[in-house]
Amino acid sequence: MLKLGEKGTILQRDKETYAIAPHIPCGMTTPEQLRNIANVAEKFDCQALKLTSAARIAIIGLREEDIDQVWADLGMVPGHAVGLCVRSIKVCPGTDYCRLGLQDSLAMGMRLDERYHGMELPNKMKMGVSGCTNNCAENCIKDIALMGKKTGWNVTAGGNGARKPRLADTIAEELDDKAAIALIDHIIDYYRENGKKGERIGQMIDRIGLETFSQAVTG
Repeated sequence: MLKLGEKGTILQRDKETYAIAPHIPCGMTTPEQLRNIANVAEKFDCQALKLTSAARIAIIGLREEDIDQVWADLGMVPGHAVGLCVRSIKVCPGTDYCRLGLQDSLAMGMRLDERYHGMELPNKMKMGVSGCTNNCAENCIKDIALMGKKTGWNVTAGGNGARKPRLADTIAEELDDKAAIALIDHIIDYYRENGKKGERIGQMIDRIGLETFSQAVTG
């Protein structure tokens, strides 16, 4: 039997009720899914629904004894909202919907989500994919991010908007999809092997030096 913390629950301020955040990859949902979330929230008398910064819908104020049935009724899996892992991939509309899009950020974001979401790491990680240089996915404060240009993807690493904010560093420019994902693989592998527990990628870069890091992950 799963422990309470393994069910995607987050204890609330009242120390009695819980919130959950079903995984909605890249924030893409459907009318049917939204209706079901609303129906479940009403059925179990939740206190609030909150759109999160990770483009999820948090269902707040659930009773412990209802958690299993809530997940069963939702038919969704938990989003990794806590823990030392890849938390979320924030994505702009890209070429599917935005007139400014230069690269298909939604397709790339879905690939990253499937590949990395929930992967355990030395600390939490947030990713972003922006389809153009407007950087609507807030690349500058993401641990790893892709920015679309006409000629391919720019890859950045080391950003975060935490207690001590840090802007991301550019690691490579104008890569195709395959090369961009390969570089992200190298960055994550290096981070898993060399990052200290509790250390974000940006902190690791500051500790070892940007040049050393860039050379190691770009080969």
